[in-house]
Amino acid sequence: MHLFGLTGGIASGKSSVAARFRSRGVPVIDADQVAREVVAPSTPGFDEVVARFGGELVREDGTLDRKALGARVFADAAARRDLNAILHPKIAARTMEHAATLAAAGHPLACYEAALLVENGVVEAFRPLVVVAASEASQAQRAAARDAQTTAEVEQRIRAQMPLADKVRVADFVVDNDGTLADLQAKADVTLDAITDRLGLSRFPPQAPAVPVHLPP
Repeated sequence: MHLFGLTGGIASGKSSVAARFRSRGVPVIDADQVAREVVAPSTPGFDEVVARFGGELVREDGTLDRKALGARVFADAAARRDLNAILHPKIAARTMEHAATLAAAGHPLACYEAALLVENGVVEAFRPLVVVAASEASQAQRAAARDAQTTAEVEQRIRAQMPLADKVRVADFVVDNDGTLADLQAKADVTLDAITDRLGLSRFPPQAPAVPVHLPP
């Protein structure tokens, strides 16, 4: 099985492209979901995060308050580095477990969706790389509407991430997303067809029913 990468910036449209790939029948391993798995209660990741950032981040139901944790690390570069050092090796290992499950099920192609794929220096492991790009104005508008944040909060999160231009420079395919959702989906379709052609795989049919994927809990 070939695992290719999908990344972008905050509210650039990465998740919408991933959804389009799924609708075409391509399994997507979502790094954010994997990150939730590795900090589930009673896991080593949960224990390490709580030890570093404090028990006040544990909610009444025993789960980690990821939103509060995110707010803290976006405002503190040192804290962000510490969190990445805890989570990234665990996310990488768990991702490979999911990839092995998909390969064993006979999938010829899968997508790894990760916001920090370029920042983590693992681009070459997930070629071809697709970067979803949008103007900063579009990012800010979408993020504010989606997350109910102030303009200042959104701008802080954008500044905390690698500039999209730097990601575009290392991309194999760039999906520009300053238009409508229909425009984005059409561009995602063209990109997926180009990927399968490059890899010598059969094209996925348009709007195929999503392939059921049962990954281990």
